[in-house]
Amino acid sequence: MSTETAAAAAQVAAPPPAGWEEARSRVYAVGLAAALPALRRPLADTDGHTLAEPLTTRTDLPAFPTSSVDGWAVRGEGPWDVVGRVLAGNTPAPLTADGTTVEIATGAMVPEGTTAVLRIEESSRTADGRVTGTPRPQPEWREPGEEAYAGEELLPAGTPVDPALIGLAASCGHDQLPVRRQPRAALLVFGDELLTAGPPGAGRVRDALGPAVPAWLRRYGCQVRSSDVVGPVADTLPAHVAALRSALTNADLVCTTGGTMHGPVDHLHPTLEALGADYVVNTVAVRPGFPMLLARLVGADGRVRFVAGLPGNPQSAIVALVSLVAPLLAGLTGRPMPVLPHATLAEPVPSRGDYTHLALVRLDRAAGTAHPVRHVGSAMLRGLAGADGFAVIRPGTTGEAGARVPVVPLPLLPGERSW
Repeated sequence: MSTETAAAAAQVAAPPPAGWEEARSRVYAVGLAAALPALRRPLADTDGHTLAEPLTTRTDLPAFPTSSVDGWAVRGEGPWDVVGRVLAGNTPAPLTADGTTVEIATGAMVPEGTTAVLRIEESSRTADGRVTGTPRPQPEWREPGEEAYAGEELLPAGTPVDPALIGLAASCGHDQLPVRRQPRAALLVFGDELLTAGPPGAGRVRDALGPAVPAWLRRYGCQVRSSDVVGPVADTLPAHVAALRSALTNADLVCTTGGTMHGPVDHLHPTLEALGADYVVNTVAVRPGFPMLLARLVGADGRVRFVAGLPGNPQSAIVALVSLVAPLLAGLTGRPMPVLPHATLAEPVPSRGDYTHLALVRLDRAAGTAHPVRHVGSAMLRGLAGADGFAVIRPGTTGEAGARVPVVPLPLLPGERSW
């Protein structure tokens, strides 16, 4: 199809916007259907990835009876004759005779034949060197399999890998983990009016999304290189087609900023038409953030790629990220659909009629309350900089103080845990 034909096709009236929750579900489903391939990586290189298979143990945890204190491994009744010492990392000889003991260190293997472990601080020595004391009634060692049995599933596929999981995998005997390949993302910034340096003025505004969106994408677990950020792209259809075609060569996801409407220099829709893209979502009934879109392309190699059209207004672009990009990336990495926490509105938040309202809030985690912030216009970023997430005011609800509402948290660094 020629670019002129594509431009004409783009002028056809857009379909009614999808509901916000419906759009999230639809996007997650197409992401999951195109989940990225699994690969095995050394433990040290898995932070921020996602388990492609369940994490299981290669051995019992602990693998052998392990002393939990420094003291004496004794057999039978005391006083006990000292017949040796056991340090961590050694395999001790059995205790074969009653009335004998070996000094034992925390973490050391408990000798076969041990009937109790006496804590060093609760023991004493007789003049002839024998050990005396009263062991506690509960065993002072960890039994094999106390934490997990060999082959037991500890965490399911789809679990984000963080430092705690890496440590657990190492304790289970793993040297590598099967993880999903991290998505590669690119960003195209549209708009001849944008400045990339210095203060705004003379009718031109500073590009705030070119520096910011890659950082958000990295917090969602994407790889974004400096060479993957291109723009401002000239406001012509040929320039848009060339830039998007080039970005799709290596990226799993290309985000664009601006051009999602049908104005005289809005070329994203005809560009997608020219490249043979199919819409997954074409506009969402959400404020701020309207219009946004997600499109799907299948290359000649059969590989699926996605284009997320973010609005040009900065806060609206971030709304599009949390609304469409976050669930898409969850699907691509094989993670579960994000479950939204809830909070109680500390102050009223206005509804937006038939549209979902995503209202920036600061969270009081101790009280479980959400407090609306100021400076929240579509083109503003001041409120976003002091917020923890977006309160979800569903269509037809009033958002009165005291209402329990879902909250979309802003993305954290890979491996960080939300509230």
